[in-house]
Amino acid sequence: MPRVRTALVVLVILALGGATVAFAGPGRHGPPGDRDHGDHGDHRGKRDRLATAKLTNAAGEKVGRVWMHERRRDSGVEVVVRVRGLPPGFHGFHVHTTGLCDAPGFTTAGGHLNPAGATHNAHAGDLPSLLVNGDGTATLAAVTDRFSIADLRDADGSAVMVHSGPDNFANIPARYGTPDQETLNTGDSGTRIACGIVR
Repeated sequence: MPRVRTALVVLVILALGGATVAFAGPGRHGPPGDRDHGDHGDHRGKRDRLATAKLTNAAGEKVGRVWMHERRRDSGVEVVVRVRGLPPGFHGFHVHTTGLCDAPGFTTAGGHLNPAGATHNAHAGDLPSLLVNGDGTATLAAVTDRFSIADLRDADGSAVMVHSGPDNFANIPARYGTPDQETLNTGDSGTRIACGIVR
């Protein structure tokens, strides 16, 4: 019986260890490497499924980092963001269509990643808003199936952007009138305050 008990304990430890790895968040230096098991027919290298971006403000100062990991099991892309030194409150956060971050306005990054020509909240690059705490720091983790890492590394690249204000996702009830084009394009999230080229 002791051998059976020992085997059961080992199996429980392995099961718990597997769960811990599967749901672990980013470590001190960003998310761990590929946590998926089995290639499920995907033979791309690890680098093809990983991307990062360094967020800088209009003064060229680093204010955060973004990590992206495309999962092999379902092709969802895990997006993890950490920032500091930003104004407290909600901030629109998106992937933009061009890998250029020329300060101070970051307009060279183009609009939201939107290959389907959809209106806002259905753009491929639309992501949850970033909630910055009173001390200027924020962490966001989300999973999206609207783009792949390869999509971000097309001919002109892509960028991640933090905006000055909250994103309403073009959710304007009819009693307030019809959303204008700016709302449909950007969710009224304001100016661009931090930008990072996806690498």
